[in-house]
Amino acid sequence: MGDEPYYIDKIAEYIETHVLSEEEKGFNQVVLYGRDVSIEDIVSNAKRFPMMAERQVVIVKEAQELSRTIENLVAYAENPQPSTVLVICYKYKTLDKRKKLSKIVAKNGVLFESKKLYENQVGDWIRRVLSGKNYRVEPKAALMLVEFLGTDLAKINNELEKLMLVLGDEKLITARHIEENIGISKDYNNFELRKAVGEKQIVKANQIITYFAENPKSNPLVMTISLLNSFFTQLLVYHGLRDKSKGNVAKALRVNPYFVTDYQKAASNYPMRKVSQVISLLRDADLKSKGVGASNLHQRDILKELLFKMMH
Repeated sequence: MGDEPYYIDKIAEYIETHVLSEEEKGFNQVVLYGRDVSIEDIVSNAKRFPMMAERQVVIVKEAQELSRTIENLVAYAENPQPSTVLVICYKYKTLDKRKKLSKIVAKNGVLFESKKLYENQVGDWIRRVLSGKNYRVEPKAALMLVEFLGTDLAKINNELEKLMLVLGDEKLITARHIEENIGISKDYNNFELRKAVGEKQIVKANQIITYFAENPKSNPLVMTISLLNSFFTQLLVYHGLRDKSKGNVAKALRVNPYFVTDYQKAASNYPMRKVSQVISLLRDADLKSKGVGASNLHQRDILKELLFKMMH
């Protein structure tokens, strides 16, 4: 159960593939879908005995469709069929832990909660996944993936699978690979904008926002404002640190040590008072992007005004 479907799918897929042999699956493996069945149907399938095998597997996908009646599984969970492996895939939701079902499942089986990763955790997740397959990724390339695909692990995993197929024997994924194979510009993205703003590269920052204005679907204004706000909020934390060593900064800001120099440079360009002003400007721009007080302003004009005020 939980908000992150990636691991729910992975566990169900593993059980579906590995618990029974191909010969046993025909009579002893069934996949049900929450929208098509009732709790009674699930229990009826789970109580069957396996045919010419030690066990049977019953997988219920999209079980969140049964959220109104899911507690009716309590009776079966209290006395499950020993020869049945029953898998309930309860995506985007969790069982009410105050009620009986979650407690009984945890006692008589396994209750796995798949929690959504925070954005600052996804880069490390990408590195771990690739490391397990003997690949590496440049920090910038990992950040580009997170900025473009968000925290959707299934989407990111699909893109990584494509990249590994394309790379073959080449074991390091770079920003160039991301640009050529996924369509994210290595020079015109939110990471490069953030870097240009931090270093007060006014010409480069304006070139990037012009590109964004010409490609609004790939570079939504709300995402740009959100990422800049995250950067300057972290910069505020940086200013408040007594120990500004690379390791401590990386730990406090929850960033890869590779990016610490970006914050060091930005801190020299934006003292604490200016950072507070910038955060206020970003809030105003966010309201304007949503039509509050500036219903007719184009995305390009909102960004140009914002950058001018931030960088002067």
